[in-house]
Amino acid sequence: MLPFLTTRSPIIEISRIYVKKQRPPGLIAIVTYKAFVASLLTVTSIALLFALKNHQNLQNFSESYLLETKLKLVEMLLDKVLLVKPETLLFSGLATGFYAGLTAIEAVGLWYEKGWATMLVLVLVGISIPPEIYELFQGFTLLKLAVFIANLAVLWYLLHHLPKHGKAD
Repeated sequence: MLPFLTTRSPIIEISRIYVKKQRPPGLIAIVTYKAFVASLLTVTSIALLFALKNHQNLQNFSESYLLETKLKLVEMLLDKVLLVKPETLLFSGLATGFYAGLTAIEAVGLWYEKGWATMLVLVLVGISIPPEIYELFQGFTLLKLAVFIANLAVLWYLLHHLPKHGKAD
């Protein structure tokens, strides 16, 4: 058989070549921020549900001699957790887990530049701004200020880059 009559063609099919897409630094920063928040919320949810499941063990541990005069921070945290009703721990753990999942979905949707993700982030961040302002006036902390500024930056970036990242799906 002649070599030029083989079934394999030496011509490269260009439609199968994929070019890695560069994402804007602002979008990468927002996705990283959202992924970090989702991680923190997940850990918080697990901790709340763990505290619910082991409420009696935590109570016994907080009353034990091991904790006296040692680890004041742990003792303070345990005292605060033990004051919360089990029903509140359950609701808080489940709600935090739900919000962690929603935040992770936002991050993934933004990474793939989906229009629905941009709108979801705009709505959720926009809704959170007034309560954050209220919280700042109730008791100012650097953490509250940092979260407020980060959310304002996310809102500003997405509003100014909506045509780029708000593509129709």
